Amino acid sequence: MNSYNILVVEDEKDIALAIQAYLVNQGYKVFIANNGVEGLDIVENEEIHLAIVDIMMPKMDGIEFTMKVRLEHDFPIIMLSAKSEDIDKITGLNIGADDYVTKPFKPLELLARVNSQLRRYKKFLVMKQDNIVNKDIFTIGGLELDISTKEVSVDGNIIKTTPIEFKILQLLMRNPGRVFSADEIYESVWKERAVNTDTIMVHIRNIREKIEVNSKNPKYLKVVWGVGYKIEKQ
Repeated sequence: MNSYNILVVEDEKDIALAIQAYLVNQGYKVFIANNGVEGLDIVENEEIHLAIVDIMMPKMDGIEFTMKVRLEHDFPIIMLSAKSEDIDKITGLNIGADDYVTKPFKPLELLARVNSQLRRYKKFLVMKQDNIVNKDIFTIGGLELDISTKEVSVDGNIIKTTPIEFKILQLLMRNPGRVFSADEIYESVWKERAVNTDTIMVHIRNIREKIEVNSKNPKYLKVVWGVGYKIEKQ
């Protein structure tokens, strides 16, 4: 009996139920969502080990769903699409998907992909567990963030941050070099759709004044004009 939870995000009910039947027959526990919005809700409330995600869906498609999941989760994602164009495959894999299956697919093919991804994920979890002492600490140059103690330090000196500042720094330091738009930061930190993101600019400025020696010539927290913000790789 498998102890893995699999999320199926698919708006075509017949396909979703068929996939569920195949997976349950293999001993997996399956959750079904009709679109990306429902899928994100399940991800936030259940421990998911793998997701099978359709690309074309109403409300929130598979691409946007995957991008949002990858802000905080690292479980494997297998994308489904009725299209076979290379551009879909490249887009899906570039935004964080691990594998890609084109509809119509053979059940045994999908199951093989699921089992393969879960084997890899199991190895990843074991490695992560072995490194559990340090997994909550992110270090970029002299900047260090400790999730377990909620402390941020620069060159060994503890600096005081607000809970929101800490969450923003955590998001950026978990993904050094990646540029996040103000909308992405807002939605990840506040867990709601971004409406007015002016507050992000204020928080970024405050963080910069605390972690940078010279906030006008920052070493860590950079602005990519017209795009967003990032923590520079050191």
